Amino acid sequence: MAENKNWIDRFLGFLLGNNGKKFEEVILDREVVGEIIQIARESHPLEFVALLEGKIKEKILRVDGLVFLPGETSHQGAVMKTFMMPLTTGTVGSVHSHPTPSASPSTADLHFFAKNGLFHLIIAYPYTEDSIIAYDTFGELADYRIL
Repeated sequence: MAENKNWIDRFLGFLLGNNGKKFEEVILDREVVGEIIQIARESHPLEFVALLEGKIKEKILRVDGLVFLPGETSHQGAVMKTFMMPLTTGTVGSVHSHPTPSASPSTADLHFFAKNGLFHLIIAYPYTEDSIIAYDTFGELADYRIL
């Protein structure tokens, strides 16, 4: 049974381009969290979306920046043109806001997560550290620390 799960994990990693990108802990830079909160508040009631920049070293994913791409925002969602992403960025996931108190991912969010990185954040209204919820590529809840 464990052998099947290992094979499935490797296969999904291959399909998603995540092979060799394993981590056991996520650390968010405090300044990045402050920037996320500020941008979400300034964008309200519209959503905002950005990519998370970071690196995996010694099984720790450190998120230390944001990458903004052209896109569109509305009351219903935010769309970014990921095809315009420079090849040299070290993006590891995404962050976007929900102008309601719910940080649960929509079906569209889950599709985006599956195609765009390893770690994703949704910050919900009222846009505080406590309203940031993290998810993995598959939309499962993920843990993180802020340093």
